[in-house]
Amino acid sequence: MAIIETGATLHVAHRDNHTHRDVNGGWLRPAVFGAMDGLVSNLALMTGVAGGSVAHQTIVITGLAGLAAGAFSMAAGEYTSVASQRELVQAELEVERIELRKHPKDELAELAALYESRGVEPELARAVAQQLSVDPEQALEIHAREELGIDPGDLPSPLIAAVSSFGAFALGALLPVLPYLLGAASMWPAVLLALVGLFACGALVARVTARSWWFSGLRQLALGGAAAGVTFALGALFGTAVG
Repeated sequence: MAIIETGATLHVAHRDNHTHRDVNGGWLRPAVFGAMDGLVSNLALMTGVAGGSVAHQTIVITGLAGLAAGAFSMAAGEYTSVASQRELVQAELEVERIELRKHPKDELAELAALYESRGVEPELARAVAQQLSVDPEQALEIHAREELGIDPGDLPSPLIAAVSSFGAFALGALLPVLPYLLGAASMWPAVLLALVGLFACGALVARVTARSWWFSGLRQLALGGAAAGVTFALGALFGTAVG
């Protein structure tokens, strides 16, 4: 039976069980997106080419080219996206920094009003705002969180985002090519390995979500398999038309 201790000590059951998973998607989204994108896009690309009844060597070169092109594209796109977002945030932080320097009383009143709107008594809200505004950098951080919804000390790194995206995409895109590099002479080993990879990725994601591992795995398997099937059919159709 849980025991409540005096003072600020937490309830035992609350202390032991009140933990949360990372829900902001800071690392999960780019990692999953990169790996899944690499796996699905390269599998679809290779099955599309294979549908056109081309030579074995052509499929291998297509897979390797898709891996390289996709990985560099993902890295460049992620770097530009994160760098642009970071620059925008820094520009807005500079605006807030200037306002804090030029109009400290107005900014103080603004922060106090914000706390009041959340149910804090006016006198207490102003006292809290004054105390938090003593340090200019702390004041900037609080205004940024309250007004912009960002943490100035936790801005994403464009370089880390680019490297992570490159590695995740390359790893995913490698799976469909790997059987060919190990001597496979047909498309089926590549397809089977890629499908296993899709299911495994989905099941792995389920470890940090509320979904069951089999549901998440089957969902990724179905989406990737559908993409490969459609592109194979299109490749066969175009191959017949061109031929």
